[in-house]
Amino acid sequence: MSEFKSGYVAIVGRPNVGKSTLLNRIVGEKISIVSRKAQTTRHRISGILTLPDAQFVFVDTPGFQTRHANALNRAMNRGVTQALADVDVVVFVVEAGRFDAQDKAVLRLLPRERPVILAVNKIDQLKDKATLLPMLASLSSEFPFTAIVPVSAAKGSQVADLLSEVRKTLPHNEALFGEDEITDRSERFLAAEYIREKLFRLTGDELPYASTVEIEKFEIDGTLRRISATIVVDRPAHKGIVIGKGGETLKRIATEARQDMERLFDGKVFLEIFVKVKSGWSDDERLLKSLGYE
Repeated sequence: MSEFKSGYVAIVGRPNVGKSTLLNRIVGEKISIVSRKAQTTRHRISGILTLPDAQFVFVDTPGFQTRHANALNRAMNRGVTQALADVDVVVFVVEAGRFDAQDKAVLRLLPRERPVILAVNKIDQLKDKATLLPMLASLSSEFPFTAIVPVSAAKGSQVADLLSEVRKTLPHNEALFGEDEITDRSERFLAAEYIREKLFRLTGDELPYASTVEIEKFEIDGTLRRISATIVVDRPAHKGIVIGKGGETLKRIATEARQDMERLFDGKVFLEIFVKVKSGWSDDERLLKSLGYE
């Protein structure tokens, strides 16, 4: 039997525990967008890591939402439960020094019929390192974890140990994707995600979560990509926040997103971004489907 292993790995946890940072650290490219705001990750994204003896296909899930019951959050929570049903192993991410009701809500969803590895993230931010061991002991009594690995996704500490534990649980399988592939998402999808990341980062806390991005046009001409995108907001007041004084905020969003795209796509990008108001978009099931939410 071949020693090569491959399989799907779900990364789950409450919002903002560092799931996307962990995925990006493992894959080595910015596949899943990151910001300090909860709810940055809205779609499941596979990041693919191929090593000589294994291929890991990571599914990055939105943080499970327990606070708001709109159609967007219901769609995101369906993504979490679907991911758990479709994978070979689950990595449950929690934050060192913190385990609260939101973490417990995710814990209750974890499948008992497949391996679950606990990744205790942000150990670099733990002020009193002596509290780590008691926390690990306490967590081990909460669920029959296959392994518990303290990590720092931001610094890369012990991420290799986490991969080693995940590999042990993967089935013997041929590679599921080509060795050069790092995501199953299209360039068009990643372009929208990069714009959304900059939107979240550059509008601070002024802009509520009532915004998303539609790609209207994505054309490839040799190594040049021509992209036309629309930022969709919920209210006319939000439009002014996105555009900013003298158009400055929108200009920065476009410039920084374009630079990220050029790095990932390895070619020039011509990017134009418009802002449109669609009231109630985040609670409109049909509109959400048209924007790519499952």
